[in-house]
Amino acid sequence: MKKKDLMMRLPCCFTTRAALSSSVKTDTYSGSKKQKSSSFYTHPSLLEMKNEKAANRVRVYEFLRGIGIVPDELDGLELPVTVEVMRERVDFLHKLGLTIEDINNYPLVLGCSVKKNMIPVLDYLGKLGVRKSTLTDFLRRYPQVLHASVVVDLAPVVKYLQGMDIKPNDIPRVLEKYPEVLGFKLEGTMSTSVAYLVGIGVARREIGGLLTRYPEILGMRVGRVIKPFVEYLEVLGIPRLAVARLIEKHPHILGFGLQERVKPNIQSLLQFHVRETTLPSVIAQYPEILGIDMEAKLPSQQEFLNSIIESTREDFGRVIEKMPQIISLSKAPVVKHVDFLKGCGFSSEQVREMVVGCPQVLALNLDIMKQSFEYFKTTMARPLEDLVAFPAFFTYGLESTIKPRHKKIAEKGLKCSLAWLLNCSDEKFDQRMSYDIIDMEEMEVGESSFDMNTLLEPRNDESASDYDDDYSEDDNV
Repeated sequence: MKKKDLMMRLPCCFTTRAALSSSVKTDTYSGSKKQKSSSFYTHPSLLEMKNEKAANRVRVYEFLRGIGIVPDELDGLELPVTVEVMRERVDFLHKLGLTIEDINNYPLVLGCSVKKNMIPVLDYLGKLGVRKSTLTDFLRRYPQVLHASVVVDLAPVVKYLQGMDIKPNDIPRVLEKYPEVLGFKLEGTMSTSVAYLVGIGVARREIGGLLTRYPEILGMRVGRVIKPFVEYLEVLGIPRLAVARLIEKHPHILGFGLQERVKPNIQSLLQFHVRETTLPSVIAQYPEILGIDMEAKLPSQQEFLNSIIESTREDFGRVIEKMPQIISLSKAPVVKHVDFLKGCGFSSEQVREMVVGCPQVLALNLDIMKQSFEYFKTTMARPLEDLVAFPAFFTYGLESTIKPRHKKIAEKGLKCSLAWLLNCSDEKFDQRMSYDIIDMEEMEVGESSFDMNTLLEPRNDESASDYDDDYSEDDNV
């Protein structure tokens, strides 16, 4: 009976288990919310995460459009997942002085984390000495710096600049003038431009000061910018070593566009009767002439000069050759100098002759000119024609040159021209004082003119690049 009873229960037990098993399986695969929600290991699907991320980006874009920022270029860029974080970035950029327009000019800056990117970079710039007052312009010119790594990107460039003999105190000045340098490769344009300048004769010891004054050179390509500029000046007749000296003293001339500005200016000078043979002297005297807007300046100055001294077009060309700065000279001082000469008793024709012979008389200190003329008239007692023949008399120092030399010839009872008296070095004048008679050829010497060889003379110990500039370290970032 027991065995029979057990045999009758077993099928019933198996049936119950099968029913329970079937029930569980059905509940599991039917997607029951109750069964799924009870698991601790369930994660959102990839599709759900993607949708949530897209929704967050839409909200961030709506926020940016709401404040005037166009987010079109931000597609594909990793952005904050919340509007609050994005607002923090925008506010921080505003505190740095950047406007909505600035951000729209480089919207990728919104991909920089305030804590991970911006603050470390700004701290580093501040330690270098970059001033707060220049920071906004710095970031407008080179916002990419906020993406940079201090260790990998910025520090090596600063070390390279120091290796170019730029003084540590001048590093922030260089960065403020040309922040783009922080993005250059060390062995790229920077090294080749410096190597080329040294190769044409720029003194190695001048490089540091030259780059401090005009760091843009570091970004100039030799083949496209520097070499064509140097070779063009050589074609005009300036020796290569003289070009190197001009660059040492005026490095910014390399920034004058060769095709856009320099060549047209040379053609303008030729059109206004400047002789081709004098172009090297004109450029050496006044390198700025290569970068001035000559198309507007030349006609205006020629007409003005003609109105006050009745000069011809050829006269204007001779004036530029002897003093190219006339192109930039203000009109009011010129009128005062012409009135002074006429007040001394010179006729209009004599004034014209003096100006064409020595245009510097239009730019000298008027008070000193008056003192020199008074001494000429009362003590030297010479006729006005002597000044017409040698107007450069006014360019010599009264106390240092004119008085002592006049005293010596007066003691010897010599009669000579003003040119023989003044247009020579002190050593040469002492030699002349030993003559028994005055050489007639030396009597005919004219006023001095610019000598290109002065650019080729050996330099003294003082660097042409040494200079002082207003610079305060109290306003660092």
